[in-house]
Amino acid sequence: MTTQKHATYDGMLAELVPFKGHNGDTIYGYAARPMGPGPFGSVVVIHHMPGWDEASKEIARKFAYHGYSAICPNLYHREDPADPVAAAAAARAAGGVPDARCIGDIGGAIDYLRSLLCSNGKVGIIGYCSGGRQVYLVACNIPTINAAVDCYGGSVIAPPERLSPRQPVAPIDMTPNLACPLLGLFGVEDANPAPDQVAQTEQVLKRHGKTYTFHTYENAGHSFFSVDRPSYRQAAATEGWQRVFEFYGKYLT
Repeated sequence: MTTQKHATYDGMLAELVPFKGHNGDTIYGYAARPMGPGPFGSVVVIHHMPGWDEASKEIARKFAYHGYSAICPNLYHREDPADPVAAAAAARAAGGVPDARCIGDIGGAIDYLRSLLCSNGKVGIIGYCSGGRQVYLVACNIPTINAAVDCYGGSVIAPPERLSPRQPVAPIDMTPNLACPLLGLFGVEDANPAPDQVAQTEQVLKRHGKTYTFHTYENAGHSFFSVDRPSYRQAAATEGWQRVFEFYGKYLT
């Protein structure tokens, strides 16, 4: 496993921070970074559909432990800044986060990370479930991202009837604009994305000459990284994390 150099001790700072998101709105993110001057690479953690929860914040701390500055922005802040569960329900009922708003909020989180004195200027993104779809979306719309990790992002490929004013274009159709390396981690038992959808995405990436690596794990389905859910698969998650840190070690350090 490739990680960045740790501080002299395993201390970290983790806190809520405000930053400017889409349209200049102030939203909050959960930020974690090693104690030390750096320079550190950085990671934006895009939470899953269940929302800005404890598990998502724990992922930010995991990156800090491994020597990265990280932030997990609350993409549901506008739905309900005080109650993450209610915010997630409201976002689902509305048809998900608007793509334009997501791009603006993640762009603001990237700017926040690059503004830190301990930053080395390199920023990656990682997302799970709906956040995996948003990784593909954002990576095709923010050309300054250095590396992207899609963890079983559903609906990257979407038929016309699945599109909406909030999500008007399927991310797969934005592939020509992808400007950074992409790592994809999937489960063979997943239904969204199903293995055939993963294969279709891979064909499009190949056709456009993009730098990518996909891995699909046996005996794993959707949310196999989620340690607090029955879907957790220890072997797939452990190897998946190794691949994430090897990938970021190559592109963010």
